[in-house]
Amino acid sequence: MDTMNKEYGAEQIQVLEGLEPVRKRPGMYIGSTDSRGLHHLVYEVVDNSIDEALVGYCTDIEVILRSEGSVRVIDNGRGIPIDILPRYNRSALEVVMTKLHAGGKFDNNAYKVSGGLHGVGVSVVNALSEWLEVEVKRDGKLYKQRYEQGKPATEVVTIGDTEGTGTTVTFKPDGTIFETLQFDIEIISGRLRELAFLNRGLRIKIRDEASQNEQVFQYRVICGIPE
Repeated sequence: MDTMNKEYGAEQIQVLEGLEPVRKRPGMYIGSTDSRGLHHLVYEVVDNSIDEALVGYCTDIEVILRSEGSVRVIDNGRGIPIDILPRYNRSALEVVMTKLHAGGKFDNNAYKVSGGLHGVGVSVVNALSEWLEVEVKRDGKLYKQRYEQGKPATEVVTIGDTEGTGTTVTFKPDGTIFETLQFDIEIISGRLRELAFLNRGLRIKIRDEASQNEQVFQYRVICGIPE
């Protein structure tokens, strides 16, 4: 008993800041670090785009499995806000990407219905990635920020002028965390097909750069029967 008391003192108390808890215990957030957990990262990023579709601001989503092992998810939603949040003195984009339970899903004015991990998903993906880059098209400008293992590697920078709106997230899962880094397009396609079926008119495309395999899912309902 004395030995146990000596081993449990103030020095044993750890306070994990930011996304450190996610990297310490990834299974608590995505279930596992095997193939299932790896693919869950893609679903969480896509779910953010689906949320934009649910409120009528996104009509197209594209998922690209890139040849070097990263994944890119592109949507034409409103784009993650980049304004400065006074409480953190950081951009809304950086707060969403680096803080657990940060996002518009807690405000009914932003999202009436949402999927995913409700403000946790995209930051968890960031935490479990070797690197992640976000590009935002908003207010006629293109913005970009890069993160490494969940921490900002750059500030939010303005790339230039652009047309339209949307968010592009590109991430490479961290090989020190996951047991496999091999994505299976058929597994992801199954999930994307379901999402397209549940969101009438939404066009979801997936492309594997290595195999050149490309699939597009879009459903329109006539008399309750999808075309």
